[in-house]
Amino acid sequence: MSGGVDSSVSAILLKEQGYEVVGCTLELYKCPNNDFYKENTAGDAKKVCDKMGIEHHAYNFEREFKTNVIDNFVESYKNQKTPNPCIECNKHLKFGAMVDIAKELNCDYIATGHYARVEYSEKYKRYVLKKSKNISKDQSYVLYSIPKELLGNIIFPLGEFTSKDEVRNVAKNHNLEVANKPDSEDICFIPDGNYKKFLEENSDIKPNIGNIVLSNGQVLGKHNGLYNYTIGQRKGLGIAYKEPLFVIGFNKSKNELIVGEKDKLYKKSMLVKDINLLLIDSIDELKLKEKIQVGVKTRYSSNEEKANIQMYDKDTIKVEFENPVPRITPGQSAVFYIDDIVLGGGKIC
Repeated sequence: MSGGVDSSVSAILLKEQGYEVVGCTLELYKCPNNDFYKENTAGDAKKVCDKMGIEHHAYNFEREFKTNVIDNFVESYKNQKTPNPCIECNKHLKFGAMVDIAKELNCDYIATGHYARVEYSEKYKRYVLKKSKNISKDQSYVLYSIPKELLGNIIFPLGEFTSKDEVRNVAKNHNLEVANKPDSEDICFIPDGNYKKFLEENSDIKPNIGNIVLSNGQVLGKHNGLYNYTIGQRKGLGIAYKEPLFVIGFNKSKNELIVGEKDKLYKKSMLVKDINLLLIDSIDELKLKEKIQVGVKTRYSSNEEKANIQMYDKDTIKVEFENPVPRITPGQSAVFYIDDIVLGGGKIC
């Protein structure tokens, strides 16, 4: 329980459905000069639990969060990749460390306030991860890394809601103080949104001036460190050219930022590693199949694109899009859907 409206309403709904509910808060990161989790996370969550008459436990996982989420975030930017820390947090903490906590507390299920659904599918003869009914809030993209064996023990109480207003109304009807608490929009460990400042203050990444070049090698200007840029970026390049230019790649060995015109942003295919499959028992099974037609999301906020996937080598999937797709970004995740069911996903190379 994060102390927000989504996890609070999830606990209420589960209790009303007859479950014995235990509230758990993971203390993951304390912002400098701001006791954030004590005041706004664990504190608010405990208030909700006290009001509902259920147990509340807080667990400190700052060390694990740093190792699995923050260090991964830093290392990704060192290698000109753009990570999604929420995916790593879900994988290692909320559906990783929480599994052991649930066992210690003799709990049969883990429930969170994510907008997604888990259902048993007769077609696939297994529990499947599905999109939320509220597509505008759907979070199935950041949940693809859940181990398939765990799906039968996960509940997403908000998956059937079609709007956030409905969720807030439940909180208001139960007189919860968090009913109007704003949604968190930024990365939890970078509340001001300034990830460049965070990297400079929390790692050995520092400004390192290099050339901004076209793909033909023509030098157009200078950049102040490759970590300051991401694929598809247009603003803040500080260069003039006859056409609008976008970041299309990096040359780490030469410390070069590669830019190009808009058409250079589009790709017809990509490779995906670090794969987790939910509808297929093993990657070896996928090797035996012909191309599979899927919908693919390449970022949390991107549109779903039609594509075919098949094995490229022993641990890599090749994705071939029906139409070229812009801003394919290494480090982000590609998540594959069959209708509203998550087939699986992995990291874009």
